[in-house]
Amino acid sequence: MFTTAPTAYDVERSQAIVRLIIAPIITSYALLLYQQSFIESLLALQVLWLMTMCFVVSLVLWVDIRRRPGNRPVRRVLTMLIDYGCLTAMIAVGDAPMLPIYAILLWVTVGYGLRYRSGYLLLATIMAMISLLIIVSTSAYWRSQPYLIFTLVLTTLMVPAYIHALLKRSRRATEAEQAANLAKSQFLAQASHDLRQPIHSISLFTACLRDSSLDTEQKRLVENIDKSLHSVTRLFRSILDIYSLDSGKVVPQIEVLPLHKLLQHLIQQNTEAARWAGVDIRLHCPPVYVRADHGLLNTMLQNLLSNALKYAPGQPLLVGCRRKGTGLSIEFYDKGRGIAAAHLDNIFEEFYRVRQARDSDVEGMGLGLTIVRRLGKLLGLRIRIRSVEGRGTLAAIDGLQRVAAPVERASPASGASQAPRMLDGLRICLIEDDQNVLLATATLLKKWGCEVATFTSIPDVSPNFDLVVTDFDLGREASGADCIAHVRALSGRNVPAIIMTGHDVRRVQEQLGDEEIPILSKPVQPAELRSLLVALKQKALAA
Repeated sequence: MFTTAPTAYDVERSQAIVRLIIAPIITSYALLLYQQSFIESLLALQVLWLMTMCFVVSLVLWVDIRRRPGNRPVRRVLTMLIDYGCLTAMIAVGDAPMLPIYAILLWVTVGYGLRYRSGYLLLATIMAMISLLIIVSTSAYWRSQPYLIFTLVLTTLMVPAYIHALLKRSRRATEAEQAANLAKSQFLAQASHDLRQPIHSISLFTACLRDSSLDTEQKRLVENIDKSLHSVTRLFRSILDIYSLDSGKVVPQIEVLPLHKLLQHLIQQNTEAARWAGVDIRLHCPPVYVRADHGLLNTMLQNLLSNALKYAPGQPLLVGCRRKGTGLSIEFYDKGRGIAAAHLDNIFEEFYRVRQARDSDVEGMGLGLTIVRRLGKLLGLRIRIRSVEGRGTLAAIDGLQRVAAPVERASPASGASQAPRMLDGLRICLIEDDQNVLLATATLLKKWGCEVATFTSIPDVSPNFDLVVTDFDLGREASGADCIAHVRALSGRNVPAIIMTGHDVRRVQEQLGDEEIPILSKPVQPAELRSLLVALKQKALAA
């Protein structure tokens, strides 16, 4: 999927290899003609000597390209002179028997244009015409064939001219496509940020409502809002995931991951979704470690889990890990209705959804398994689906490599298991330029017992904060990193901080330059935020 145009180094080296192959082919052709008595021994010796010289020069060029790769125009022009010099000498010396060599001359001319674009095509065409001129002026046979020469001249001019027209159209189409992709990238980047904000604020407001004193009917309404928001968030993430894959921006960052903790956290994040679906999730995974990209592997697992919740509601789900060959597999077993064999070959296609007559409408866009497969290719993993109608489905990720456990550092306990009032009295500096998000976050933090001071940009006061929670993009005046640095400078200590962002997390990490500051991607789950707050508070108390 992620392909790039070949570099000048790759093209020149491949061209040099082709040149080394062509020389023996021409030599073999001449020897075959000599064996069949079509040419005399003198001509065969001349061809052999010329091809030997060309092969030696080609070998020198190949070595030079390997040692000094890159775009070197002088070397390219020298290469063209060598190519046309050898071909011209062959055709001029060989007369009629060497006429087929003209096909190679024309191929070389077109090849320079395709490899190096129109400027080199023009230069190659001029050199080809000079070659024909030299051939005619030095060979009596060619001078006796005016119609043949006229035909070769027209061919030498018309074929490159047509190639030039095609290259021009191709260049225009490529430029238009690049402009469209750039416009789409800019639009989706802005839309991603702008859409995350309201989804994020709705999620926080809903969490505030859930913690309020509600009657049964009101709790049911809030839960329905949560369900709808969960669906919107999942669809939104699928669209962004497929866009990131199409744009070629996804680069795996391999690290050592605790697989059991990763799966446990995944199940915790989907507790509400599993409850809505009536699914009891069981986990069987030993405390093993694997090498993978945390974010990409988590996205793959989330999509497989979401599929199981959607297509096997009311049925138990087993998430397991076991050895398979030399690697490890993560497997999802559900007891849903299964997938018909006719659908199994198509389920990885974009927007493909398994539908049967009188099916109820199942939410989603049919992108989940597409994303899983494409991310699997990036990570060198294989996706396996096995299903039996009426009995259930197995979805597995194969090929994970088990590694030794890293040296563990003391880490605070997860906040998910802590009492709700663990955050009482935590003094938070909250910075957010979106008023709805600012209000929603502040309201939720206060419900958790925090003391919150709100700002829309760099704080203008310097109370003794315990923690900074900030958006990263705060307009033109400052960034979240600037605000964190400002608060730390005023307080004279390294105040812990959290960044919540609607932009690409890795780009924010690069700009931030501080691995100790956790970054949450909007829309943030309230439970995830509270867990992190508790962990940071415990870490501060232990220090």
